[in-house]
Amino acid sequence: MKTEMKAAAKRMKQRSAGKPDIELGKRIRLRRVEMKISQAELGEKLGVSFQQVQKYEKGVNRVGAARLQQIASALDVPVTFFYDGDNKAREVESLLFLDSAFSLRLLRAYSKIKDQTVQRQLVSLMESIAANES
Repeated sequence: MKTEMKAAAKRMKQRSAGKPDIELGKRIRLRRVEMKISQAELGEKLGVSFQQVQKYEKGVNRVGAARLQQIASALDVPVTFFYDGDNKAREVESLLFLDSAFSLRLLRAYSKIKDQTVQRQLVSLMESIAANES
């Protein structure tokens, strides 16, 4: 009986990572990739292994308040960057699809085009290709 109670108490004490941790991890990864910093480089700045950074980004491990402050400093953003409720966070939410290197390459190339007419033509081309795919 005692061992069952201890096991139940232990399960209640453990706080596993959940959806908010996964979302936070995605935002950390997005900013790290945007800055062209590897997991190992971020880990060095934080004093942790690249595996630990990987766990934060996947939402496997929770990010404590002090660690989040370190991450924000290392990635040169305010802590609020990682949360909903401020304009930066909404921008991040809309950019979470940029979670791949290819998407970032595409966006960077597009942003280098100065001629708005060419930009519009490119968007129209991409929309028509996408329409034909579905």
